[in-house]
Amino acid sequence: MAQAVANVARRINATVEEQRDSLDLSDCGLVSFPDGVFKMIRSCTDNIHKISLANNQIKALSNKFFLTFTQLREVDLQGNILTKLPEAVGNMQHLISIDLSKNKLLVFPERLTDVSSLQHISVEGNQITELPMEKLSLMPALKTVDVRSNPLMPEAVSFPHHFTLLT
Repeated sequence: MAQAVANVARRINATVEEQRDSLDLSDCGLVSFPDGVFKMIRSCTDNIHKISLANNQIKALSNKFFLTFTQLREVDLQGNILTKLPEAVGNMQHLISIDLSKNKLLVFPERLTDVSSLQHISVEGNQITELPMEKLSLMPALKTVDVRSNPLMPEAVSFPHHFTLLT
């Protein structure tokens, strides 16, 4: 446990000291986004454009995460145990790509359809049965939605759309 905490602290310090635009906390054994990170990285949250929390054991993210990192363009949350996303994800004005593959989503996170800048959404390997195709079709920048390895109902993908739907 102490080694895991030290690893997270080391990665955060490197991001702050080297003024990186990304924060990689993948494979850290996290069960949540540590509150202490908000304090440690407070001075440079606007510079962070990419965060990877891939391959942890994260069950949920708070609204605070998306309200703090408002300049995010890419979020990698694959390989966690998320069942939903907080409402604040819908307010992300710069988000281009979100990877939610291999989580525990039963329902497509509909607030993502409020993010007009989103180009790529991956929900591969979840338990989603329906898609909000009408809302997805109204997303101006959307290019791909990866829904492979989900138990989708056949009618879930029948709506006309302008983006690539990977099924």
